[in-house]
Amino acid sequence: MGNSHYDPVATNHCAWNAGMKVGTKRPLKPRQIWAIRFFLDREQRLRDRALFDLAIDSKLRGCDLVKIKIGTLVIGPEIRSRAMVVQQKTGRPVQFELMGDARASLLAWLERWNDAAGPLMTMHFRAGSTAQRAAHLSTRQYARLVDEWVAAIGLRPQEYGTHSLRRTKASIIYKATGNLRAIQILLGHTKIENTVRYLGVDVEDALELAEATEV
Repeated sequence: MGNSHYDPVATNHCAWNAGMKVGTKRPLKPRQIWAIRFFLDREQRLRDRALFDLAIDSKLRGCDLVKIKIGTLVIGPEIRSRAMVVQQKTGRPVQFELMGDARASLLAWLERWNDAAGPLMTMHFRAGSTAQRAAHLSTRQYARLVDEWVAAIGLRPQEYGTHSLRRTKASIIYKATGNLRAIQILLGHTKIENTVRYLGVDVEDALELAEATEV
């Protein structure tokens, strides 16, 4: 039996993810969050620090994160403590909080670039470039940045990705509270089953929560 000439096998083309680890990516632990922040501060990468903090607090997918407008986050001269975006994947709005670290890093970035409109995360050109602005980061560029950040603190990029940042705070909140409904709302999931799969909740988690509860 022959193969279609559209079949990658016929042209000896490998699948895009050949040799790559696919599936759920690990969330970051609190000490790893601070290690990445320390790395970005040391390298004076204001944009990346703002992007990282925003990713952790917003819990957004990469496609939504890179397209956030400044007006969504700013009220007058200050960064909002809460914001809302409409998710590209579901078309549903989701709200998120912006804590002190995120507000401070975002404000530092905005004060440097002072761009009152357009996507928040403009690309940073190499020294000597005459261009000062560019289109917003693509999801692929964002993914490469995440790979760089985790590698810089000694983690394996194959085990982490943009969804690691989306899952990080949600996982920490779940471990602290066990409140799946709250996590569902924060992640903008339409079904609680999706949240269960996303967090990797299993029988062991359920038993640990039960054992920690005296009645």
